[in-house]
Amino acid sequence: MSAKERKRLALMSKANGGEITIKEASEVLGLSYRQGRRVYRRYVAEGDEGLIHRGRGKPSNRGIPVENKEAILAAYRETYSDFGPTLASEKLCEREGFRVDHETLRRWLIDAGLWQRSRKRPCHRKRRERMAHFGELVQLDGSHHQWFDGSEEESCLMDMVDDATGITLPLMSEEETIKSAMEVLWAWVLKYGIPQALYVDHKNVYVTGREPTLEEQLSGDMPLTQFGRACKKLGIEIIPAGSPQAKGRVERKHGVYQDRLVKELRLAGIRDIASANEFLPSYADSLNKRFAVEPLNSSDFHVPVSGDVALASVFCLEETRPVANDWVVSYKSRLFQILPRKELPRARSKVIVKEHLDGSIHLMYKGIELDYEEIASRPVCRRDKPSDVRRGTKRMPPPDHPWQRFNPGYFTDVREPMLV
Repeated sequence: MSAKERKRLALMSKANGGEITIKEASEVLGLSYRQGRRVYRRYVAEGDEGLIHRGRGKPSNRGIPVENKEAILAAYRETYSDFGPTLASEKLCEREGFRVDHETLRRWLIDAGLWQRSRKRPCHRKRRERMAHFGELVQLDGSHHQWFDGSEEESCLMDMVDDATGITLPLMSEEETIKSAMEVLWAWVLKYGIPQALYVDHKNVYVTGREPTLEEQLSGDMPLTQFGRACKKLGIEIIPAGSPQAKGRVERKHGVYQDRLVKELRLAGIRDIASANEFLPSYADSLNKRFAVEPLNSSDFHVPVSGDVALASVFCLEETRPVANDWVVSYKSRLFQILPRKELPRARSKVIVKEHLDGSIHLMYKGIELDYEEIASRPVCRRDKPSDVRRGTKRMPPPDHPWQRFNPGYFTDVREPMLV
């Protein structure tokens, strides 16, 4: 089954089980209600096979006969062997009377070994002008390098660079992780405001290539990473770059830091990440005063943070967890007992577990934070001590056991001699 047919199978099975209605399944599939009913009736009558396209495995009614295909390939070998597929299709129509599309002919020639795909030339790149407004587009990337003198271990410098002005804001961390990306964006928001868009690469920290879940399909949401979810709450658009050259401003800024910052850290005697993060704000301000440029338009596109937005609850990890019958929520091998209150979540309902960047845990249910206490340890199951007697092993009886006094001669078959 194709991806489209598997999606229909998942939704129609839910409709058949009564979890969703046929109308809801039709809206997710982009079908009219009448067509959704036709698909559902065929699924109920024929099962999974009813969702497979009827023309699967059958020759197309518009397909070219095999005799004509062989004649076209023979004419190409004889007369047009050095022609490209596009020109050959034109000449075959004009001179031979064979009407065949150039892409169809291209596939035939490749399958027959008469044509090879031409190697694509490098893509021509054109210099992109800066954005006109401060905060309109900010580039974000991490640079792995041996930042500390005398250390062979690499650390990651998370750096944000405004596209219009070149203003930079760095933050040192161990790796390019979701936490480090959230921390540097949090620092940018506190200092300048919420930018309009972020220009990032295709790392799974920022974007994900997974298929949307059924809940995401029903709600019409695109799959997001934890960092993407936080940006969506703030109204920040994430734009993935197609190449490192596309976000060249932050890439070139990496070169500046790898040249200058290493020497500055050595002169300051800094050899750990915590001390480096205390040094970086003043150092970044000096770079901005020296290298930043004025934007084409003086309007600032940053959006100030409103008072009702708690950034700590935005820049955090969110997971959905079920509530057990005893009102216990399990998260990362930890147990949290929900304390009694007026509005308790129902058993087996879903709560949102928020893990803040400082490690604190917050349970949310319908926008309300729940009180809880963590269970120190899981209950230990008592198991009986395994027996010493194992299956397949011999156990010798004690010396006073009746078997030890057994006389083999008791069962000896004594027969009288035969008379000859």
